[in-house]
Amino acid sequence: MKILVTGCAGFIGYHLCNKLLDNKKNIVYGIDNLNNYYDIKLKKSRINLLKKKSKNFRFSKKDIKNLKILKNFFLGKRIKYIIHLAAQAGVRYSIYDPSSYLNNNIIGFFHILQISRIFKINHLLFASTSSVYGSNKKFPLTENHNTDKPLSFYAATKKTNEVMAHAFSNIYKIPCTALRFFTVYGPYGRPDMSLFKFTEAIFKSKKIELFNRGDHIRDFTYIDDVIISVEKLINKPPKNVIPYDVFNIGSARPKHLKFFLKTIEKTLGKKTNIKLMNLQKGDVYKTHANVNKLSRFINYKPEISLNRGIKNFIEWYIKFYKKK
Repeated sequence: MKILVTGCAGFIGYHLCNKLLDNKKNIVYGIDNLNNYYDIKLKKSRINLLKKKSKNFRFSKKDIKNLKILKNFFLGKRIKYIIHLAAQAGVRYSIYDPSSYLNNNIIGFFHILQISRIFKINHLLFASTSSVYGSNKKFPLTENHNTDKPLSFYAATKKTNEVMAHAFSNIYKIPCTALRFFTVYGPYGRPDMSLFKFTEAIFKSKKIELFNRGDHIRDFTYIDDVIISVEKLINKPPKNVIPYDVFNIGSARPKHLKFFLKTIEKTLGKKTNIKLMNLQKGDVYKTHANVNKLSRFINYKPEISLNRGIKNFIEWYIKFYKKK
């Protein structure tokens, strides 16, 4: 199977490529623009690990904002599956640089849809987010809950992706699956995510800014559970009249952010100084996924506990950054 993973140097992209390469029959093409939103060293180390793992990994530095380059890249490769993970991530950064989200997340995604149409892709799976649910108060969140009131521009771009994909599925019959990820964490995670930031601050004896006084509730989902779910969905394209579907990818075990921080402290055996902050603009108070639809469809439920997941991340962090 020939598969393209966009954003392959990213957190989820790296782990997905790594998993797909376990199947020797897969040829995995990875593209990424390697921007400097966060540590380039981390991105390049992910790519190097994938190259070392298998000759069936083919990396190209490409930018999805350039449709002509994407078309030339696809010529002659006979790629039939796309997992689109390339995007400008982060709720808070979207407050300061919304144009980056417009260009990467909306225009870039339009180009992926165009490529899917032109090259007759068998299945396009793409990253959405739990943020599309906005301030919904009915929990757990199910796929048919209203998503018309996003609280951040980041969430708005992901909602836009879902609407665009549905339209392309209707008009061009492109099988599309939206993946609403819920607070994914684990080894090789992004430096702008809470687990990384908290761990780094504790090691550097810096104060931790705890927004909303740590009362946020998040459906923390371990990376391996996410990847297994996505892999199982690849060969199950929607077959409805409009071949479009959406799935929550979460753990269904939400925890307070302050509990999350205490678990990190307990795992490290260190206490930290905390600066209590107000609710940040664009943040939702709570996420809690209903994953019944996903479980029925692929016969799989998330398995990794929060304690185990945090321990795995910290072991990786210590090794990668040579901490003692």
